Amino acid sequence: MTETNTQETTQTAKSFADFGIRQDISDALAAVGITSPFPIQELTLPVALSGQDIIGQAKTGTGKTLGFGLPTIQRVVGRDDEGWADLEYPGAPQALILVPTRELAIQVGEDLAIAAKLRNARVATLYGGVPIEPQAELLRRGLEVAVGTPGRIIDLYQQGFLNLKQVKIVVLDEADEMLDLGFQPSVEKILSYLPEDRQSMLFSATMPGPVIAMARQYMTKPMRISAADPEDASKTKASIRQVVYRAHHLDKDEMIGRILRATGRGRTVIFTKTKRDAARVAEELVNRGFAAAPLHGDLNQVAREQALKAFRTGKVDILVATDVAARGIDVEDVTHVINHRVPEDEKTYLHRTGRTGRAGNEGTAVTLVDWDDLPRWKVINDALELGVPEPVETYSSSEHLFHDLNIPAGTKGRLPREERVAEGMGDEFFESARDSRDGRSARSRGGRDGGRSGGRDGEKGSRRSRGGRDGGREGRSGEGRGERRSRSEGRKRSERSSERAERTEQGASERSSERSERAPRQRRRTRRVEGQPVEGEGRRRTRRRPEGSRDGGSRAEGSRGKGRGADRAGSEG
Repeated sequence: MTETNTQETTQTAKSFADFGIRQDISDALAAVGITSPFPIQELTLPVALSGQDIIGQAKTGTGKTLGFGLPTIQRVVGRDDEGWADLEYPGAPQALILVPTRELAIQVGEDLAIAAKLRNARVATLYGGVPIEPQAELLRRGLEVAVGTPGRIIDLYQQGFLNLKQVKIVVLDEADEMLDLGFQPSVEKILSYLPEDRQSMLFSATMPGPVIAMARQYMTKPMRISAADPEDASKTKASIRQVVYRAHHLDKDEMIGRILRATGRGRTVIFTKTKRDAARVAEELVNRGFAAAPLHGDLNQVAREQALKAFRTGKVDILVATDVAARGIDVEDVTHVINHRVPEDEKTYLHRTGRTGRAGNEGTAVTLVDWDDLPRWKVINDALELGVPEPVETYSSSEHLFHDLNIPAGTKGRLPREERVAEGMGDEFFESARDSRDGRSARSRGGRDGGRSGGRDGEKGSRRSRGGRDGGREGRSGEGRGERRSRSEGRKRSERSSERAERTEQGASERSSERSERAPRQRRRTRRVEGQPVEGEGRRRTRRRPEGSRDGGSRAEGSRGKGRGADRAGSEG
C-alpha cells in the first residue's frame, strides 16, 4: 500500500486468499469459477478489511461489487463466530448496502449470497415493488448484511421492522446514479439513522461534484482508490469496439434485426429512450422470430425479475431496456450493446456501453443516431473523444453495415425458424406485460385514462351510451399519441372495429328508416300551425285530436291532397 489517496493497479493477479480473504469465502467463489480478483478488488480488499473509509472509482463492469462485498461479509459477526453473544442486538443488520434500483439490489444480493454460501453470514435483499411483509419476516428472523434501495429501507425503518443501531459498515454503490435519480435526501436521512462510529464506502463509475460533497460530509479521511489500466488511456474501455451509424428511424427495426444475426453475436442489450419504445421494440423483435424480453419501469416487479432471470439463464438472449431498469444488469458475457437512440449524455453512454466487454471479454457497442440527435451526439463524441463527429449515413442494405459487424451477405432482419434456439418468454409474459403497462399508464395519465376506461367499458357493455363512446374515442386518441400496440392486439382491435362498424351501419340504416317513416308526420306537424303557438312540443304534438278541434282543422288544412284530411275539411265546410 502507498500513503497517497489515489492508487493505480500495478500488481499481478493473485488469489483472494493472498489479500486476506477467509478461506470459506475463497472456496465459495472458486466453486463458481472466480479465482483471482480484478484490479479494483486488489486495491480495495486490504483497505476495506482494515476498516478505513473508501471512495472507489472504476469503469462499469470492472468488479466493484466484490470489492466492497467480500470485506463486508468477512467483517460482520456470524452466528457461530466469537463475539456473537456480545452483540447488543443479535440478528440486527451489521452492514447496510444502498443501491439505486431494485434490479441492482437483486444482483448485488445474489453476488454476496454466493460469496457467503459457506460463511455463517446471512444476506437479505430489501426493495420496493413487492409486499413488505416477507421482508419484515426476514428481518425478524435475523440477518447480518442488508442490501436495499433507499425507499424501502426508510419504509422498513419507520414501520419498526428494521433496526439500524448495530450497523458498523455502510456502502453506497453506484453513488452517482443514486444522486441522479433524486435519492440524495433519502440517502442522507438513512445515514442520519446510523451510528456515527462506522466504516463508510462509496463506489461509483464517475465522481461528479455532488458525490464528492457527500463523501466529504459523511466520511472520515477516506482513501480514494482508482483502478485504471495503464494500457487504456481512453475514457471508454479498450475492450469495447465503438460503432456509430446515422440511421433513419423507419429503417431501425430492420437494421437491428440484421445486426442481431451477426456472426458470433451472443447476449445483447438494446437501450431505448422511453418505456414505450422498449415495449414496442421487444415485441417487434419477437414477431421477427428473436428471443427478446422488455425491461422497463412500467413492468411490475415480478415481470422485471422474470425478464432478468430469463436473460441470465439464456431463455432469452436479447434484453430491450431503459436506462434506469438496466442498472441491475450485470452479466459478463454480453457481446453486443445497441443504442436505439442517442443517450442523454456521455455518462449515460458509458453506463450503457459498459454492459459489454466485461471481465476481460471483448464487446461491440452500436449506436444509431437519428438526424435530430446529431447535435447531442457531437457533444458526447467530443466529451469522450470517440473520433466520430459525423456518423456515416447507413441503411439496412448498406454494404459497410454487413462488413463492419460481420453480418453474412444476404441476411434479412427476420430469424428463420431453423435458427431459433432460445426458448423465449412466451405469449403469457407479454400479455401480462401489456396489462401491467396499461395499468401504470392509466394511473399516470389520470383524467385521460378515465376516458379510456369508459371507452372499454362502453365497448363491453352498452355501446348506446354516449359517455362510453366518448370515452372510447378519447382513450383511442390517447393511445395513438402514446403507444402502438403489438400486431396480435392490432388484429384483435381491427376485428372489434369491424364489428362496431357493422353495428354502426346497421344502426344508422335503422335510424334512417325511422326518420323516413316519420317524415310526412313531421311535415304535417310543422305546417299545421301558421304562426300560432301550440301547447306541447316534440312528439306529443303528433297525438290525434278530436274532430272539430282547432288542431284538427289546422291538421286538415296542412294535409290537402290526402284522403283523410280532405274528408275532414269537407265535413267542416
